[in-house]
Amino acid sequence: MQQRRLGPSGPAVPAMGLGCMGMSDFYGPRDEAESLAVIARALDLGAGFLDTADVYGPHTNETLVGKAIRGRRREAFVATKFGLVREGNGPISGVNGRPDHVRACCDASLARLGVDAIDLYYLHRVDPGVPIEETVGAMADLVGAGKARYLGLSEASAATLRRACAVHPISALQSEYSLWTRDPETTGTLAACRELGVGFVSYSPLGRGFLTGAIRAPEDLAEDDNRRRHPRFAAANFARNLALADHVRELARRKGCTPAQLALAWLLARDPHLVPIPGTRRRARLDENLGAIEVGLDAAELAATDAAFPPDAAAGTRYPDGMMKFVNS
Repeated sequence: MQQRRLGPSGPAVPAMGLGCMGMSDFYGPRDEAESLAVIARALDLGAGFLDTADVYGPHTNETLVGKAIRGRRREAFVATKFGLVREGNGPISGVNGRPDHVRACCDASLARLGVDAIDLYYLHRVDPGVPIEETVGAMADLVGAGKARYLGLSEASAATLRRACAVHPISALQSEYSLWTRDPETTGTLAACRELGVGFVSYSPLGRGFLTGAIRAPEDLAEDDNRRRHPRFAAANFARNLALADHVRELARRKGCTPAQLALAWLLARDPHLVPIPGTRRRARLDENLGAIEVGLDAAELAATDAAFPPDAAAGTRYPDGMMKFVNS
């Protein structure tokens, strides 16, 4: 497996990671046996950059990942996140970045994962009521205590990232980035990462599955699939977004790859310190996604892909209002 470095001086990780959220939450029916097999397959292929969070489940996804890496710890680079507040299986209700919460969450995640240290520990969302310096200062204490090796932020603005880096080195900024969500280009966060030497981790790099071409109508999603509540999957926006995705599918056909591979190859070409973490619950999809690493796009193909899905082309916001308010901007 090819490797990439999260920033010029950050950790070396597989060139593509595995988002584990959907194995336990949000995307409909779950199959623990197959999910464990997917993670095992990723480890077998040297693609053990595993992304989870305490809020997924909640808690059950970290437990799943811990079970999957038992006996194989050295093959896994484990990233988890804290900060979002959720009661039981209900919706996310807030953000907590207080230092005491940082410490308590880390200890709980270590126990669920069954590890001595978290490889990459993210603040899942920035708490507007707590100075970022205080939150990152508490996270830095975890590094000093040997409980975390590297630190990251998720959905943080360029200004917040700069303030955080002044407290402690930040190895990665994780944000949604794909052909249909190009906000990191227009908001300046991608440029800030390059300026500050911070790696960029792209979550939902396949547009929550939309760019794969597998979702042809809102009804294709299970009744309990959280995407049904996302504006881009709503009937009012679906047809426009599907037309854009079909254009990507045609480009993939010409290239001789799948739409998912084209979308991931486009991302991989954006920056040498960018690592996408597509999520999947099936081994066949994992193999397909990893195949994107071998799909090289020339300048003309990159330009055609850019034109197929330019910034702000997607119809609808990327989250429902209840979640968009937690994005730091």
